[in-house]
Order: sequence, then structure tokens, then C-alpha cells
Amino acid sequence: MTGSPPNVLYVGGTGTISWSCVQHAARRGHVVTVLNRGTGTTPRSLPGGLEVLHADIHDAAAVTEALGSREFDAVVNFTSFTPEHAEESIKTFSGRTAQYVHISTAALYRKPPRQLPYRESTVRHNPFSGYAADKSRAEDVFLTAFATDGFPVTVVRPSHTYDDAKPPLPGDWTIVDRIARGAEIVVPGDGTSLWTVTHAEDFADGLTGLLGNPAAVGEAFHITSDFVYSWNEIYEIVAAALGVVPRIVHVPTDLLKVAAPDWRWTDLIVGDLQYSVILDNSKISSYVPGYAPRVPFHEGARRFVTWRSGHREATKPDPEVDAVQDRLVAGYRDAEKAFARLAPS
Repeated sequence: MTGSPPNVLYVGGTGTISWSCVQHAARRGHVVTVLNRGTGTTPRSLPGGLEVLHADIHDAAAVTEALGSREFDAVVNFTSFTPEHAEESIKTFSGRTAQYVHISTAALYRKPPRQLPYRESTVRHNPFSGYAADKSRAEDVFLTAFATDGFPVTVVRPSHTYDDAKPPLPGDWTIVDRIARGAEIVVPGDGTSLWTVTHAEDFADGLTGLLGNPAAVGEAFHITSDFVYSWNEIYEIVAAALGVVPRIVHVPTDLLKVAAPDWRWTDLIVGDLQYSVILDNSKISSYVPGYAPRVPFHEGARRFVTWRSGHREATKPDPEVDAVQDRLVAGYRDAEKAFARLAPS
């Protein structure tokens, strides 16, 4: 790269993380191109002045046609989830970019954890999450291509990243709604495990700082936050932003697999959220001087609560999630009564 602004292709661009990255890159003067299917219903709008191309990234012929002869200083792909996707990307972008950023996940580390904080060198082994296993295998494909053929990959591992339009709560806006109206909410376990939440704007600051840095090629990085909270604190902070007190019901995590196997969040809670997650961000700070998360969760919660007040249609509660929460609370109350009957008089 020369001293000119980097020419960057973002694959995705309207998701929770990718939208903030596109916004941040545009503000920094990067030459930004976005590639996506153009069929999303996200409430996030791309800034004007960007080149937007439409193709399904997993349709190699359509991508080749959309890109034409374009080459990029960096490609950032938010939509690569499996080793097969990794192989497709290597074929598509070899010779077309000086840096390819694979967005992986910090969920791939050993669970339960044996030592915290997690570092980029921590063993990758999460037997509870198929998503994490696929992301880990995709990393292997990219890093093998780097070692054997020089494919210029940089691996980035975010943790639980949120923005104004996406709260970091299992159940999303339905849980915010339940807190606001005083309904009971389920918090798995005793709520004391520690969790790292990262605002997408902070992630974007770290990500864009890596672009164009040749020393980052072949390396893996956390881009997460140093703000760590218990799950009880997370719900209490959201409730404070809403001006209420949360009505928390602690349900053993293992019971979710029995009582709510149909809830899409159950596997994520069992495979990831039930364990404490603290991440070491010293590596990204050394490669991107000045990187420091700036949005603590109490500020982030105020922001997404404010966003909710202006986007009622996009933040409506999901009746299915409400039903799961009601079922879990009712089951817990029934069990509570049954155990009370067993207590000695």
C-alpha cells in the first residue's frame, strides 16, 4: 500500500458489526466498496457515496461478475462461517487483495475455561457449539493457505458485539420489552458468571486500524472490550436505562435443554454464555496504537433504549420468545412450590 487511503471491500455491510465498520471506514476516508445480496431488511442504512455491488458471496460466478477486474488493498468478509466458505473465498480473492480479513469468533476457545483471560494462543476447543467448531475449521483452512501459498489472511475474533439496533441479550428486544413492562425474565444459572460485551463502534475502531498493516497478515487478533460484567449486572444496567428494576428468575442452565430445546438461544447459552468470558486485548492494542474501547455498557444500554423508542416497529417483542420466557418462569415457579412441599415442617 501507498500513503493513499486504503481501498477496502466489505462483504456484508449492514449487520451489527459490519455496518459500524463501514461507517467508521468511510469517516476515516477509506475508499469503501460493499458487496452483499441487496435483499436484507435491516434498519441500518449505508452512508452515501459508497459503491455497492450485489451478489451472493457464496455464488462464485456471480461474485466474479460483480467484481469484474477490481482489486483491493483489503477485503473484510463478515459472511464466512464454514471451511467450505473459506475455500471459496481463497479461490475468489487470491491475487485480488493484499489483505483478507476473516471475521471469526472468540466462542471457539476451550469451554469450560481453564484459565482466564483468553488469549489468541488459547486452545480452540468448544465441544458445545457447532458454530464455533465451523469457525475454527475455517480458520485452519485460511491459515494453511497462508502457510503454503501466502494467502494474506488476518483472523479477527470478536466476542459478544452489539450496537444501538441490537441489544446483547438472549432474546433480543423481547427481553428489553419484558424488563420495561415488569415481566419476569430468565437469567440462566445464578447470574454471576462474567461476560464481555463490546459496542460495534469500538470493534470498528480496532478493525479499521488493522487494515493495510502488512505485519497483521498471518496473525489472529481479539477485538473486544475490557468492560466485563456479571449477567445480573447486565440486566440491571438495562433496567436502569429503562427506569425500572428487573424481575430476575434464575433458572439452572442445564434445565434449558429440557424445558426450551426449541428456543434458538438455548444452544448458545449452553455452549457459550453460561461460562465466564474475559479476553486479553493487548495484541490488538500493540498493532493499533491508541485502541481502547470507549463505550461502557451503561452508555451502550442508554443508547439502544433510546434507539428503541424511535423504532417501535423494528423492536417489537417476538411472541415465540415471550412464550418461552413465560414457560420457563412457570416451570421454575412450579418446581419452587414442589420443593417447598418437601421441606421439613
